[in-house]
Amino acid sequence: MWRNKMKFNNSKKILLGLLLVTTVGILTYQQSHLQKIYADEVVRFHVLANSDSAEDQKLKLQVRNQVGAYVSGLLKGVHTKKETLQMIQLHLGDIQAVAEKEIVDKGYDYPVSAKVEQVDFPVKEYGPYHMPAGEYTSLQVEIGEAKGANWWCVMYPNMCFAGNTYEIVEKSEKKQMYQVFTLYEYKKLIESPNKEIRFKYLTGLEDRL
Repeated sequence: MWRNKMKFNNSKKILLGLLLVTTVGILTYQQSHLQKIYADEVVRFHVLANSDSAEDQKLKLQVRNQVGAYVSGLLKGVHTKKETLQMIQLHLGDIQAVAEKEIVDKGYDYPVSAKVEQVDFPVKEYGPYHMPAGEYTSLQVEIGEAKGANWWCVMYPNMCFAGNTYEIVEKSEKKQMYQVFTLYEYKKLIESPNKEIRFKYLTGLEDRL
């Protein structure tokens, strides 16, 4: 009987181990698959400060404000990722000029660059939104040595700009997100492994989809 019990316990441990490995594998695959979906659908906006000093971090946000205001004007009436990238590429020189002017106006002489490139991001949280780690297309604004803490958001669909306010996504911006993301993708976007899942922005949405 003792041997049978030992065999049963060992079998149970093996089964639990297999279930754990399988579950982790499935979740890893889902995350990887979901990241690729988001990468195909979004354009990110990324501003890198010269350093972590208080002055450089403040300048980063000032540059973000000016570039964000300019870009939000450019993207009015833009409805796809392709159109967004075309508009940004067309005006990269102007975007860089906006950033340069703000840096000079604030009394600094840092060089600055504006470019569109593929960037490998870690897991990021933006307000209630959670973006999985991976490679994304991004408008990169790099100030000076670009070694300081960065600021980021999703430029398309618009999760960046609501007037002059950042990190607040208004009703019109949510409407664009509903058009770009499926219900499942949107739900996953507002899930975070570190907090309770809340779908407060989905009221009535399931009935419309």
